[in-house]
Amino acid sequence: MSLMSNTNFQSTKVIELGSCAFRQWRATDSHCRHIHGYQLKAKIWFGCKTLDDRNWVVDFGGLKDLKAELQGWFDHTLTVAADDPELELLRQLAVKDVVNLRVFEGGVGIEKTAEFVFKLTQDFITAASSGRCWVNAVEVFEHADNSAVYSNPLVLGNTLLSNAPQETGAVIATLTNETDTLSQANFGNVFVSPLQPQQSTDRAAHVGPNTSSGKGDWFAGTSWGNK
Repeated sequence: MSLMSNTNFQSTKVIELGSCAFRQWRATDSHCRHIHGYQLKAKIWFGCKTLDDRNWVVDFGGLKDLKAELQGWFDHTLTVAADDPELELLRQLAVKDVVNLRVFEGGVGIEKTAEFVFKLTQDFITAASSGRCWVNAVEVFEHADNSAVYSNPLVLGNTLLSNAPQETGAVIATLTNETDTLSQANFGNVFVSPLQPQQSTDRAAHVGPNTSSGKGDWFAGTSWGNK
């Protein structure tokens, strides 16, 4: 595969994801099989070859909607795997408003959380910058001593592969309750299930004006929205 020009610039942003509970049922020899919680934090590396007209990689002030959506997935929620043998019990607790449930087909944990945050952020930043910027990596922290990193599979070292902006945009989630949307601040006790990119196009990387399909104007009131 041919290589694109180098990632000349990087910037980083730390986003608080919120207080999140996990149950990793496959950890049968560990207490992580029990419901436990962390104050999650994500550090995101953005890359680009060319800065914008203000000499920025990304407009940090334009990430408020991204932060709100990420916190909608993880703040005060219980995240579990779709194949958890106790899923029906957990869903009953959600119906009773005991837990705010998030269910992930790919599994849970900070490694999978880092991958999830990467895909959602890559989709967002591709739309925001019309493909000028991308995500190099995401690191998610459970606490000061534990973290996990998901790196862009189309970035080798400091070099971006030629098709990175197109291929890294991804559909990463849907809600089973069709009356809810990802842009809502209050998700309620809904069952959510991340999908693979080829299964839907509802949140594919946007090209053209700096708005995101199906989300209204994601960047209204920001410097991106004024372009």
